[in-house]
Amino acid sequence: MEYFALNNKTKMPMAGIGVFMMSPQEAEASVESALRSGVRLIDTANGYMNESGTGRGIKKSGVAREDIFLVTKLWPTVYEKETAVDETLKRLDTDYIDLLFLHQPTDNWREGYKNIQKAYKEGKVKAIGLSNFPEDLLQEAIDTMEIKPQVVQVEAHPYFPQTELKKLLSKYDMGLMAWYPLGHGDKSLIEQPVFGKLGKKYGKSNAQIILRWHIQSGNVVIPGSKNPDHIRDNFDIFDFELSADDMAEIAKVDKGVRYYNATPEAVAAYATMELHEDV
Repeated sequence: MEYFALNNKTKMPMAGIGVFMMSPQEAEASVESALRSGVRLIDTANGYMNESGTGRGIKKSGVAREDIFLVTKLWPTVYEKETAVDETLKRLDTDYIDLLFLHQPTDNWREGYKNIQKAYKEGKVKAIGLSNFPEDLLQEAIDTMEIKPQVVQVEAHPYFPQTELKKLLSKYDMGLMAWYPLGHGDKSLIEQPVFGKLGKKYGKSNAQIILRWHIQSGNVVIPGSKNPDHIRDNFDIFDFELSADDMAEIAKVDKGVRYYNATPEAVAAYATMELHEDV
């Protein structure tokens, strides 16, 4: 395993599993399988409505809590709720969270940030960050908040490598966690000829080449899967290294194109979307 050192000296594994779009039962099974396979980074969220299942998967795995880097996110409707972090801890059945994000840049995010800062000071949270925030609001948080974010979570992949954002992050030793790391299942990305060529060179799949590119680009990756074999394969990326020429060739794939663009209407809807959790 390789690690990213955050600006507060916390060490974060550079590969893990995300449980977006999984039911609590699916999250439970995937988390247990991943941890038993050696994965040590788990990413969930209030908004995924599967934190309870994630917590059960952690318990069933038998892996010690202190050996797991657990990531979750507060949803906008609870940003200002004093008990939001404690309720999240209860659902996950844990005493602390390794990394807590604000999930979306809704109008009340500043109060939400003060809430996660408070949890950080109280030791309930080991690191804090922002998910899906545009660069202007990220800069505002850096400039005005008492504790600078340690990590941002954004869409990133070879079609959209977040080149400009990473220049900003490097100034503050902030990490980038990539969602849609394999392009949201887009075959046109995974089947780019360069990945097939490099896959043959290193004896790896196209997806493993892309995930290795992320690691060497400094990105933390959280591909999701319900298939134990795929989970193991997604984690089997630490026994080889792409050359500088390989990385330069992959850089040519950059299209400057995202898969997801948040509209003002969507962000406004997040601010009122109530959550439930099937247990």
